[in-house]
Amino acid sequence: MFQRDYFMRMIEQMSEVVGQVMGLRQQRKQEEALLVIDELLDRQFRMNGKLIRQLSDADLVRMMTTNGIVETANLHAVALLIKEEGEILTELGRQEQGYPLQLKAFHLFMRLAILDAPAMLRTPSEEAAELEAKLGIYELPRETKLLIWEWHESDGRYDEAENVLHELSEDGAVEAEEAMAFYRRLLLLPDESLLQGGLPRDEVNEGLERMRQQLTQA
Repeated sequence: MFQRDYFMRMIEQMSEVVGQVMGLRQQRKQEEALLVIDELLDRQFRMNGKLIRQLSDADLVRMMTTNGIVETANLHAVALLIKEEGEILTELGRQEQGYPLQLKAFHLFMRLAILDAPAMLRTPSEEAAELEAKLGIYELPRETKLLIWEWHESDGRYDEAENVLHELSEDGAVEAEEAMAFYRRLLLLPDESLLQGGLPRDEVNEGLERMRQQLTQA
């Protein structure tokens, strides 16, 4: 009950803050919006805003894990705030500051989706999909593509996961054994799930065979 009450309070607070920030952005008061975000980052969490910005997404997940349980409400709130901050900085023409924050928020939302965390204002996957579209103009880092691959698979978008896998394989970022393991995991699923995921069983078998041949030729 306590966790649910806390989560509901966090949703209410984030709704208010995001609404306030969006209102300031519409009024072209981006600097004021940044102050609102900075104040909440410093006040709300166990670490200050500067540290939150410096830590990697993986470090933030570890910092917000207690007894093996990830504090998804806090993590989602951090992701929302740094996403807003990144977008405001980009609006101000400070892409060199905004891009890393947007990328970190993207990573956090993907990790939350993989954890099957509950929705706050929107689901983690919806938030991640929005950022994926915005960041698609950039050449994304290898670790981002690996996380996208994992996220698409966990969300049941197997065709999109395979597309990312092809890109990773071409870049030499994924070994043939890892790719084969992906196809073998899919073969354990029912036909209906594979069809819904855009990758029917015959295509999964083709992909597995392709990777098997690639391994033997190496």
